[in-house]
Amino acid sequence: SEENMLFWLACEELKKEVNKGLIDEKSRIIYEDYISILSPKEVSLDSRVRENINRKMQEPTAHTFDDAQLQIYTLMHRDSYPRFLNSTIYKSLIQSVSRSSSES
Repeated sequence: SEENMLFWLACEELKKEVNKGLIDEKSRIIYEDYISILSPKEVSLDSRVRENINRKMQEPTAHTFDDAQLQIYTLMHRDSYPRFLNSTIYKSLIQSVSRSSSES
């Protein structure tokens, strides 16, 4: 789902950050956007990972969401990616690319 990909990308951006103030701010935004149960874009995480993040949010680092990011990556790998490969839009793209290369 879209929120999983957006969460994963936000975590990648956070990992690049070195400024402590910006790490705190970006961590808070990621938490509010994807971890909080009040968020409409909440990602699906198990309770262990969620509790771990809640503890780490006391002193966030660039790696606060690593466990959650891995869990979401695994979910996308097992679910979203195979569904994408079977989607009509992907199959249409492959057919059009195939037709283009055979015409060359």
